[in-house]
Amino acid sequence: MADITRRFGWRHLRSAPTAHIRHHKRGRLAHDGAGLSFWYRSLSAALSEVPVDDRELAMAFHARTADFQDVTVQATVTYRISDPAEAAARLDFSVDPDTGAWRGAPLEQIATLLTETAQQHTLDVLARTPLATALVDGVAAVRARVASGLADEPRLPATGIDVVAVRVVAIRPEAEVERALRTPAREQIQQEADRATYERRAVAVERERAIAENELASQIELARREEQLVEQRGTNTRREAEEHAAADGVRAEAEAARTVRLARAEAEAAREVGAARAESQAAWLRVHGEVEAATLHALAATRLAENLPRIDSLTLSPDVLTGLLTKLGRPAPETRA
Repeated sequence: MADITRRFGWRHLRSAPTAHIRHHKRGRLAHDGAGLSFWYRSLSAALSEVPVDDRELAMAFHARTADFQDVTVQATVTYRISDPAEAAARLDFSVDPDTGAWRGAPLEQIATLLTETAQQHTLDVLARTPLATALVDGVAAVRARVASGLADEPRLPATGIDVVAVRVVAIRPEAEVERALRTPAREQIQQEADRATYERRAVAVERERAIAENELASQIELARREEQLVEQRGTNTRREAEEHAAADGVRAEAEAARTVRLARAEAEAAREVGAARAESQAAWLRVHGEVEAATLHALAATRLAENLPRIDSLTLSPDVLTGLLTKLGRPAPETRA
């Protein structure tokens, strides 16, 4: 919208570079161009403001496919007014000289024209297309048909409108139909997921079986080695027992030989001692046989005295002493009165 200010009964208009201003004064064209700025009187001025920038028109409408399914088409048309004079002559772009606001709704008229034209060509395409094909290839087909239809529409050049681009955003069926169409794909995806899960479980079971087999093989190998160890220990024990037995035999033989040698030595010593004792006894008897009886008695008394306990004092009567001395051949001692 143009910027209009008031000064002393005059009006000053200042437009944007994207707005084309046409100023008629008393039926004559006084100003014509984009981005103008000028003074005028409101009572004698007729102003038109035509936007010349690119504009986006979003549209959404329903259509029916060949298999009688309702779909929603979302599209966007980019257009611009290439001939402002022609557009101002065909559509009401006049503005209030006091406020600068449009008196009509020219952009809505353009939007209606473009929307109905695009909808007409879209319906023609989808009416001969099944729903599945429309959902897969319908976007490109509808975009091409709408672009060619708008390019061939005679009212648009006559109004000074050029279509810059056409974009079809989406073609969507009803919610229930869309869920039904998604079901096979979801089921297939679920089947793939289940298959992957089963394969993963099968791989896990196979790995567990391999682990169990490895553990069993390890246990078997361990048992076999334990058996070998037991056999080796038994062999070692037998060898040790045999070695001990052999050592004990050698030790017993050596001890027996030693005992025999000791016995022989003891017997020999006993014989020599006996012979010596016999000779000594014979010599002793021989000596005693040659000695007188009194000497033998004295020796016997001496031997007896040697074997008697110690006597500190002995009291003999005179008669006993006299008889003993007499036997020994000694004179009796004199007695005192």
